Amino acid sequence: MTAEKFEGDWDHIIVGAGSAGCVLANRLSADPRRRVLLLEAGGEARHPYLQVPAGFLKTFRDPRFNWNFVTEPGPGVDGRAIHTPRGRVLGGSSAINGHLWVRGSARDFDDWAQAGCRGWSHADVLPHFRGLEDYRDDAHRGAGGPQHVSDIPALHPIVAAFLEGSAECGLARNPDYNGAAQEGVFTYQRTIRRGSRFSAASAFLAPVRDRANLRVVTGAMVLRIETAAGRATGITFTREGRTLTAHAKGDIVLAAGAIGTPHLLQVSGLGPAALSCALGVPVIADNPGVGENLQDHYATRVVHRVTRPVTLNEQARPPRLWWEMARWLLTRRGMLAFSPAHAGAFARSRDTLEEPDLQFVFTPASYSEEGVTGRLQDVPGMTIGVWQCRPESRGFVRARDVDPRQAPAIQPNYLTATEDREAAIAGLRMARHLLGTRALAPWSAGETAPGPEQASDDALLAYAQAKGSTVYHLCGTCRMGGDGAPVTPELRLRGIDALRVADASIMPRIVSANTNATTMMIAAKAAAMMLGQSTTKP
Repeated sequence: MTAEKFEGDWDHIIVGAGSAGCVLANRLSADPRRRVLLLEAGGEARHPYLQVPAGFLKTFRDPRFNWNFVTEPGPGVDGRAIHTPRGRVLGGSSAINGHLWVRGSARDFDDWAQAGCRGWSHADVLPHFRGLEDYRDDAHRGAGGPQHVSDIPALHPIVAAFLEGSAECGLARNPDYNGAAQEGVFTYQRTIRRGSRFSAASAFLAPVRDRANLRVVTGAMVLRIETAAGRATGITFTREGRTLTAHAKGDIVLAAGAIGTPHLLQVSGLGPAALSCALGVPVIADNPGVGENLQDHYATRVVHRVTRPVTLNEQARPPRLWWEMARWLLTRRGMLAFSPAHAGAFARSRDTLEEPDLQFVFTPASYSEEGVTGRLQDVPGMTIGVWQCRPESRGFVRARDVDPRQAPAIQPNYLTATEDREAAIAGLRMARHLLGTRALAPWSAGETAPGPEQASDDALLAYAQAKGSTVYHLCGTCRMGGDGAPVTPELRLRGIDALRVADASIMPRIVSANTNATTMMIAAKAAAMMLGQSTTKP
């Protein structure tokens, strides 16, 4: 395949303009001496669905913005193949996600450091989290950073009742779960600014698009990483029917996510040698761990019918929807300016645990059988979703074909670990308690899912296996660590020079949180390493 050279040599090439890629492009191009190329397979993020927070539900399966991956049938989920959205647009999954800003606990990162990731303890990463944020300036939070983080502007009366009732379940109100402690009940912080989505592209890319040393190329489908003499030298991609190769003088950085990054490495001969041989790809470096260690949060839900037509289900249907659309266009307020999850909690399923092992999301809405974020039901409802913070099940991402345009095999192996099945049962029982409080009683017309007849552990597990779904937090497929890990703590891929990985795939263990904030932190720390800055300061 003959490829044209693309606009000279670059100091850095970044593959993927998602949460990580936008941060990297911002930070690396801040040095005017560095020429930076950012490649994104998707397009610009101009569509109204990507601006209106409630447009999240419209992007859930839209191929214009979404890779729409599907997992392999899972042994722990009744043989189901599960739809797995991933952003295919500037901003990546931060342009189509549920907006929630959740960092994880201090223990998550201290565990990384203890597992061989020196420089990644909570004390090491906290300055980078703070440097990202525009929220509040104190010892734990940051102000003045590019990523705006906001609190929910108003409480729906059912949400207020949920918060009040949580005290009956032993959960105290936590004013900032991203602060000193994670445990408790709270309203979620969101990446919403003045009623509009504020993605990584909005925060980090839009303000610097006019830098002379930064080139952003959309519609660029990367085919392979070019190498020579043990070094990554460039990226070959297609765009508008042309095959192009961009050459790099410095480090190439992969930020294509937990599916895209290992997939690209595998079809470039930089993954497991056995897989490369099976694909007919020359082996450049044997990295058996590339594509392994896939982790994700797996959610189940409890749903109640609501006694009055005041939920989001009714607000999302005409004629009320027309009023809400006009309200958002004129004021950037109302239902369309909210994230799907309003409130939540971190809780321990048993008192003997030192840390919360369950995360909850609560919304004054209910969804169809498609999943936690499917189509809204036609009757009033409220939902609480729950997932295990640190699942033990491990899966993989493996290329099926040498052509990276063919989706890889994705197998998370949900609920295959005993601990995960036990946590699913405990989570459903606690979710029932949270929806069964005296404060919520006036709003509840009874449980509709899983249904009060599903009372035994076996019945609840069967429900979790049949009806649960991903929370879209895939990570870990190019884990960093000591010997045996494909990526070093400096985020260099082993066996090849001038190639780094800086996205959710490097997490050795999933954080007890939504993964967007941590992915941005990883990119910020990676950029500091590459610029020769202190990695303990933003």
